[in-house]
Amino acid sequence: MPDTQLCLEALSALSGCKVELTSGTSQLSPQDFVNIVALKEFLKQEGFKELDYPSLGTLSLQDLDDQDMYSSPLALTEATANPQTTVKINPQDFFDPQYDYDFTKIKDGDTKFLRGNEQYRRPCGWNRLALRVTQKYDGGDGWLGTGKDAWPVSYQGYNMDGSLGIILTRGDSSEDEPKFLDAAAASLTTGETRGRGVYSTPDIKMAQKYCRKFKSKVDGKTYEVVLQNRINPERRMRCQREDVWLVYIPEGYSDVQTRAVVQESIRPYGLLLKQV
Repeated sequence: MPDTQLCLEALSALSGCKVELTSGTSQLSPQDFVNIVALKEFLKQEGFKELDYPSLGTLSLQDLDDQDMYSSPLALTEATANPQTTVKINPQDFFDPQYDYDFTKIKDGDTKFLRGNEQYRRPCGWNRLALRVTQKYDGGDGWLGTGKDAWPVSYQGYNMDGSLGIILTRGDSSEDEPKFLDAAAASLTTGETRGRGVYSTPDIKMAQKYCRKFKSKVDGKTYEVVLQNRINPERRMRCQREDVWLVYIPEGYSDVQTRAVVQESIRPYGLLLKQV
């Protein structure tokens, strides 16, 4: 496992908070972090400037609008963190080093892997830090496995939203039909092409285009950071672009309902780091 402080900087990059070390219980779980990342981007595309999150209070979304992540990456604690929002994390209950996997020198070539009977494009070139998520969800850990009942793998990159010009297409089951029709009708009415919800991708190369960058105080090097998740196949909707998936959030949902949709749909299990 890389330096602990580097890992905290990566979490800061994802959340926009100032993540610090504690010897007590972690203030947020891995699920909280994917919730915050997904909700921040969703609310930003909806035109909001703040996110109210339980136990943290109000988080500003402004850092996502104002920072150029590509031309001049800065240390997270200086550039993107909200100084009023500090999160305490204990690596002992947050990370799970026994499942770490270093993909930095691996090349899969034509070899194919499956998760939930869908292709798993492994994050070759990245170093994965495993998150402690086993035995944390009702129904067991089958979602995290490799068999047909496992959930497919998706990657969470920043700035992945409807501005990509994505039109919803039909989901995998008839249950998605009402959602598809609602979204399609909304697109025709407003002239927009985006589907309303949270976006992710099964392609790590796609996620990398929209990932967060930060310059570490630990070693002075610049890193890219992405969340590796599993996505509920019953909640995921395919888009016109095959490399983009959407978790649809119906119009009129409250903050609590929206957060529940995200939590039921996307579960994190890896923090991916790549040196630029």
